[in-house]
Amino acid sequence: MKTNLEQLVVLPKHGDEQFHACNDDLGFSIKDFWSWNTSDLVSNVTRGHLAEFIVARALGAAEGVRNEWATYDLITSNGTKVEVKSTAYLQSWSQDNYSTIQFNVEPTKELDLKNGGYRGTPKRHADVYVFALLAHKDKQTVDPLNVKQWDFYVLPTSVLDKRTRSQHSITLKTLVDLTGGSVDYFHLADKIKSTKMT
Repeated sequence: MKTNLEQLVVLPKHGDEQFHACNDDLGFSIKDFWSWNTSDLVSNVTRGHLAEFIVARALGAAEGVRNEWATYDLITSNGTKVEVKSTAYLQSWSQDNYSTIQFNVEPTKELDLKNGGYRGTPKRHADVYVFALLAHKDKQTVDPLNVKQWDFYVLPTSVLDKRTRSQHSITLKTLVDLTGGSVDYFHLADKIKSTKMT
């Protein structure tokens, strides 16, 4: 007999929740897991999640829990759907040169959270894209928690949809041309509010 297999309701954890064997406390917590799993903030996956969180905090949209399977990353208080893309010059591994700055903007199908699988034709589901570049170039002092080391480029989805060049990626030079340049963390929310979406 099947149990309820509907989508899980995920509540925020606080870090002090303990691993256990039923009623036996094992002596380590979620905070220990977080420290083990996500301390490398420069790594691609963790940096991407961190960039979403930084943008969410700038927009006042960090309530609840990050939804891994949503068709866009964030939604503002006025209903603007935001997709966050991240990259960096520096990587955790040894490098001969800085990484080339390019962001993936490929359209995607919508994940059907209720029934499973994907549906519809590929498209961009957000109203606006925020391209978050960890722009610092010194490995000795790189600190992804320092918001002044990040540059943010804001582009309406409609501009991406109308591009005649690649629909899969966008370079930093093109972003600068299309946006007029980056904004910092403290001006990001105002930039999104003032961006014409159509």
